[in-house]
Amino acid sequence: MGPREQVFTRDELARDPVELAIRLLGCVLESRLADGEVRLRLTEVEAYRGRDDPASHCYRGRTPRNEVMWGPAGHLYVYFVYGMHFCANVVATTEGEAGAVLLRAGEVVDGSELARSRRPTAKGKGEFASGPAVLTSVLGLGREHNGIDLTGPDSPIRLLAGPPVPAAEIRSGPRVGVAAAMDVPWRFWLAGSPSVSAYRRAGRARPRRQVG
Repeated sequence: MGPREQVFTRDELARDPVELAIRLLGCVLESRLADGEVRLRLTEVEAYRGRDDPASHCYRGRTPRNEVMWGPAGHLYVYFVYGMHFCANVVATTEGEAGAVLLRAGEVVDGSELARSRRPTAKGKGEFASGPAVLTSVLGLGREHNGIDLTGPDSPIRLLAGPPVPAAEIRSGPRVGVAAAMDVPWRFWLAGSPSVSAYRRAGRARPRRQVG
């Protein structure tokens, strides 16, 4: 852990998902599993609220699948998508009020060798964790990590807070690949990062990369 990093507390994460998404940019997600450690700096995130957000998993109410997303804050919400990938979210707000931040992309800052072994087709460090499914793969996250507490000092998955990123370095735009509320500008990324995932609006055939 760097000299200016510390594990987020639950109270620090219990805030509106949009506000939390911006705060998480530049912070570090640390995975300490049996085969080694990988740490990555978050460069792209996406906010989702609850029953007032048509793109949210919680829009139609509480279910066994989305239970973790209803709080308390500070837990990891991991879900399976397209029958082949896992995506990870940091749960926000307070218990009983749904909300989370999807972790879309990051830059590996420690554990590059292990990251490469988990992502052997990556052409460079910028592709190690470019996209939510790739990010979870590089960190070794799966179904068994759904609900894990990111605020615990001994947790194998921890979220470390660094200094807030200056507003001038942050960009925002529409969320990616959702069929509802697709134009809501709740995706945030660090300008200039090569890890930022390609933007694909639902129904468009050609993605384009937004890096600043």
